[in-house]
Amino acid sequence: MQQLIRQFIDNRWVESAGQRRLPIIDPYHQRQIAEVTAGDAADVDAAVAAARRAQPGWQALGGARRGNYLTALAESLTARRSELMELSSRNNGKALAEAGIDLDDAIACYRYYAGQAQALEARQGRVVDHDMEGIQAQVYEDPAGVVGLITPWNFPLVTSAWKIAPALAAGCTIVFKPSEVTPLPEQALAEIAEAIALPAGVLNLLHGDGEGIGAPLTAHPGVDKLSFTGSNAVGEKVMHAAAEGVRNVSLELGGKSPILVLADAEVAQAADWVMAGIFFNSGQICSATSRLIVHETLAEPLYAALSERIDAIRLGDPLDDATDMGPMTSARQREAVERYLTTAREEGLVAVRDGRHRQLPAQGEFVAPTLYRDVPLASRLWQEEIFGPVLCARSVASDEEAIDLANASLFGLAATVIAGDVARARRVGRALRAGSIWVNSEQLVLPQAGWGGFGISGIGRELGPWGLASYLEVKHVIGPSLD
Repeated sequence: MQQLIRQFIDNRWVESAGQRRLPIIDPYHQRQIAEVTAGDAADVDAAVAAARRAQPGWQALGGARRGNYLTALAESLTARRSELMELSSRNNGKALAEAGIDLDDAIACYRYYAGQAQALEARQGRVVDHDMEGIQAQVYEDPAGVVGLITPWNFPLVTSAWKIAPALAAGCTIVFKPSEVTPLPEQALAEIAEAIALPAGVLNLLHGDGEGIGAPLTAHPGVDKLSFTGSNAVGEKVMHAAAEGVRNVSLELGGKSPILVLADAEVAQAADWVMAGIFFNSGQICSATSRLIVHETLAEPLYAALSERIDAIRLGDPLDDATDMGPMTSARQREAVERYLTTAREEGLVAVRDGRHRQLPAQGEFVAPTLYRDVPLASRLWQEEIFGPVLCARSVASDEEAIDLANASLFGLAATVIAGDVARARRVGRALRAGSIWVNSEQLVLPQAGWGGFGISGIGRELGPWGLASYLEVKHVIGPSLD
């Protein structure tokens, strides 16, 4: 059995002060493949101290040289791409092709922020335009300081790249807690940091759970900023912790995203985009378009097209190239989704496709891809984030009704609009209350475009220049002109 009982602190692999151990489970074979320390507050103290010692030197290094390290990190991930794809599939349960998409996303993110680090250095000290004679104002963007980063289990290496890359580009130093459910791919980041000789203390990786690492990290007074991706319940705890000391916080939380199929949409193409929006990564995605809002004239043919595609999904070993959908990432998540399926039966929801329509594999934490139609607005399945391969549908009579229904949610992370007329789809998209809106597309995520949501879907933005700005503080120096 592989043992992962050491923490990466100050560029050294050290034994954890904690005594508890957590099993790491392969969700397809349903067996333990590793063991990781649960960590404790002493580990956090050591990592924060290392990060604080390293931060002035890392900031002084300048954006261009920090960008060189980010490029080296991207190149190292590229060199290990096949290995990390397999490791991610084994640990997370996602299909191998999906793991490849994840790796490419992470690599692109590090490359993008390498360029952003260089651009940051070039604009430091720029002069602000104003009309006061004899006075010069210069603006600088300084790093927030030491940042605590916490990521979830559904997209290893991706959500961490969205935080680590801009934080390093900005000149911050990092204490990083990956999910205790999927720590194996993230372990590679510490190995790469050591291999590329990233200065000691710049990136510290702590294995552990919420009790051992998460709580003491979010409460630590030596952490200047917290960035968390995960559930709303835990996000609220992180926000409460950040209130002590009035510390900066970014939260990327849940979603209950709509996908709107307008009256002039082409049914076959719409069905493909609906499938991609809900069943990618077994539905374990915060932006999953889990509320299907379809014009009433297309509802029946669309449900028929979706039924054919759902029946064709191949469930199985995530390392098999023939597999379309792997298992849920953990037994705990499978059980959480199954509780919603029990609620659906109790509410009398009409299943177009569910577990009664197919045989699940003999092993693995699988949930059958599911479609319910005519779901009441009061249903928990329509209102709440399920985080699994469950699609709820309703039909409407107009674009206006579709917009109103789409916006009738506390969440506001993402949305998709499908129509024959692209201009019409864009007009509808502009009326939606969400941070990312796709038009006649799969869920394309660009490093250059921001990511984040409205309402209870979070606070702040990741990716693009907004992601970098979230790790920077603006400073103005104002006084007599130098010329």
